[in-house]
Amino acid sequence: MPDHTFPLIEVEGSSYEMGYQHGAQAAGLVQRYLRWIDRLTGMSRDTLCRNAMGFWPLMERLSPAFSEEVRGLADGAGISLEEAVLCQARAEAAQRTVGACTAFALTRSATADGNTLAGQNQDLEPEYADVALLLKVRPGDGRPRALMFTFAGQLGYSGLNEHGVAHFANALYGCTWQMGLPHYPIKRLVLEQRTVEDCVELLSGHRTCSAANLVLCDGQGHIDTVEIRPEGIARYPDAHPDACLHTNHYLTPAFAGHETGFLPDSCPRLDRIRELVQARWGTITVDTIKEILADHENDPGGICRHGAVGMHSISGYIAEPEKRLFHVRRGHGCLGTWQAYEV
Repeated sequence: MPDHTFPLIEVEGSSYEMGYQHGAQAAGLVQRYLRWIDRLTGMSRDTLCRNAMGFWPLMERLSPAFSEEVRGLADGAGISLEEAVLCQARAEAAQRTVGACTAFALTRSATADGNTLAGQNQDLEPEYADVALLLKVRPGDGRPRALMFTFAGQLGYSGLNEHGVAHFANALYGCTWQMGLPHYPIKRLVLEQRTVEDCVELLSGHRTCSAANLVLCDGQGHIDTVEIRPEGIARYPDAHPDACLHTNHYLTPAFAGHETGFLPDSCPRLDRIRELVQARWGTITVDTIKEILADHENDPGGICRHGAVGMHSISGYIAEPEKRLFHVRRGHGCLGTWQAYEV
């Protein structure tokens, strides 16, 4: 049988050592990711690298450890530092927002056992699946272990850490690009936190160059939704305190005025996942979530996305933070293969 899971890269040690190991193990995939960025953006590698390096001083100030890991990545993969930085700022270097995604966090009265379930469908152009991997990090300096779904050479994306902190993302639109931190380095630092409140404090202390939403959870049953824009963040209290559901339009009063309706399927998707969650309230398990993430209402722009605006559900995730389990699916919700990993 063919292997329908993503490659797993495991690294440990100092920041530089982890970056070097990542680069050495995934060198071919890193090169493919860089070629995909070229093709996706239609821009030259030189221009993309020059643009990306404009964010490098901000990354260095954000986290010297992250910056050392980038340097190790460059050496391990046999690429330039500029190309390694581009892997951390692909969207920002091209000023191109990408993604749809349906994200959720459910806890206490919503789930069958009262434990938290959080995750998303990852909706992107299908080529991203060809350069994706799982990255398990074991820092040697006391920072927590973590497991991420990401792309070869990109050091921060959605995942779960040993404290049960997990985060999942939705693209948001209607934002003018500004100089600020790229989202991927911040996402990596989120996975170095112990609680949701720690994550919110981190997000509130740094200005980003574009907009996005994060759905957060931790190992103590806390969940939250945070919309992020260059001017700041806004937390969204959902209709029930035991649920956080989000797609690709602004929900917070602070930012609702920026909504442009860029993705017309966003509102129907949110309505649909709310409907499905409500119908199974109090009985929701991992298998229930797998069914929800395979739903085709409003096809091709449903929760399980099949090509609307050129994007597909290339993967999906379900975190069980109390158990430190991370379920990852390769492929569409309706056809893909799930695999569970311990953090």
